Amino acid sequence: MPIPRIAHPAGSAKSVGIWIRVSTEDQARGESPEHHERRARAYAEAKGWTVREVYHLEAVSGKSVMGHPEAKRMLEHIASGRITGLIFSKLARLARNTRELLDFADLFRDHEADLISLQESIDTTTPAGRLFYTMIAAMAQWEREEIAERVAASVPIRAKLGKSTGGSAPFGYQWKNHQLLPNPAEAPVRKLMYELFLEHKRKKTVARLLNERGYRTRTGGKFSDTTVDRLLRDPVAKGTRRANYTKSLGQKRHWKLKPREDWVLSSVEPIISEETWAKCLAILDRRRAAGQRPARKAVHLFTGYAFCQCGHKLYVPSNQPKYVCYRCHTKIGVGDLESVFHEQLKRFFLSPEDVARHLGRADEEIRTKEERLVALETEASKIRQEMDKTYRLYLADELSPEGFGRTYKPLEERLKALETEQPRLQGELDFLRVQYLGRDEILAETQDLYERWPNLAADEKRAIVEAIVEQIRVGKEDVEFDLSPFTGSAEEPTEEQRNLRDSSPPR
Repeated sequence: MPIPRIAHPAGSAKSVGIWIRVSTEDQARGESPEHHERRARAYAEAKGWTVREVYHLEAVSGKSVMGHPEAKRMLEHIASGRITGLIFSKLARLARNTRELLDFADLFRDHEADLISLQESIDTTTPAGRLFYTMIAAMAQWEREEIAERVAASVPIRAKLGKSTGGSAPFGYQWKNHQLLPNPAEAPVRKLMYELFLEHKRKKTVARLLNERGYRTRTGGKFSDTTVDRLLRDPVAKGTRRANYTKSLGQKRHWKLKPREDWVLSSVEPIISEETWAKCLAILDRRRAAGQRPARKAVHLFTGYAFCQCGHKLYVPSNQPKYVCYRCHTKIGVGDLESVFHEQLKRFFLSPEDVARHLGRADEEIRTKEERLVALETEASKIRQEMDKTYRLYLADELSPEGFGRTYKPLEERLKALETEQPRLQGELDFLRVQYLGRDEILAETQDLYERWPNLAADEKRAIVEAIVEQIRVGKEDVEFDLSPFTGSAEEPTEEQRNLRDSSPPR
């Protein structure tokens, strides 16, 4: 299909350039640069064109000319419209490299400029010459398809060998010595993303918190809920790398998933546990299926955990301080249910083995936060270096005041966010280190929970409920508690831990 032509106003002359590339051997045969220029000027004069520029590449090899200063100057003139055509003696003088010739043709076609080769009688200002563009485009498309097929065939093989299949490593990872390994600077951030999502269950909240704490994507941009969703779903964080699982729809359109039998899965070092990834994915899938927003945070101590014996949840109406089943009309006072729960704490405490497991997890949490703090400090140091570099450029008058402001202000804001996050994270570390000073102290704390309960703040009580309560069932005559060790032990709970019953009737 012929490309559209620029309609020049009557009386206006087409502006062209002359391309002269003559090798030393050509000059020895008598083909001087002057000879080629006179020939090209004669053709332009016959067509009524104006020669604006002459591009000299004498004694330059034709193997690769795209990076030559004269070639760059010519392409700038084509892009700006200073010239709308280029005359040269023959195609081999423009470029001997087939790939570069195709690239030149693409660039000229994109800017609706003409190529005029005198020896091959190609003039794309004529209908016959425009056929040249069609042929060149067909050759380029054929070459691209050949390359694409070769690349596509190699992807599954490289993926099965655990090698890179192109593109950058996923956020949180890096290619090192041909292996996909956790990135020390990014892995703690990606792990934090999962932790924040399990806590808040909102992608936008996670993105906002990451941005407020000074974290950024690999390109320096802010996190969005879309980015958070994509990274949370990617199983590479749990140690399963996917390759050869997407296919481009072309022309800057979206990618689509390939059939699962085409996917290539391989194992890499995980950043998070498989359990954490599965929990986050389950929440994401439920939200997507139901199109629902996460529920508001609980207002009352046992909201979401208290159920009627009929199976329905108990709610606290605004007009009375009681948990009520709207189906059976079973009721229990808010204070009464807390009193019953308080009594159960006498019979619920951690064993030394539970404490040991608890401390192990605490050590892991401390290590993770230490890694995150190191990554923060490294990033802050890089930002300070960038700020110093920008300031030196400004002092050397290599940067205008406006340019200095545009460059320096985002760095300053980023550093401020990082410097705000550092002490907060350091405070969390200090808290954890103090909280887990010793095994005996923790055991004493858990066993002393009953005595301290009345003095705990409401949010502290709620945190304990969320940690140890599976479900509370309120009947007409009694209250039944399903509790589990708040260390999160995977072992089967004892009968006492599983089912604590209070015979006091609801009031």
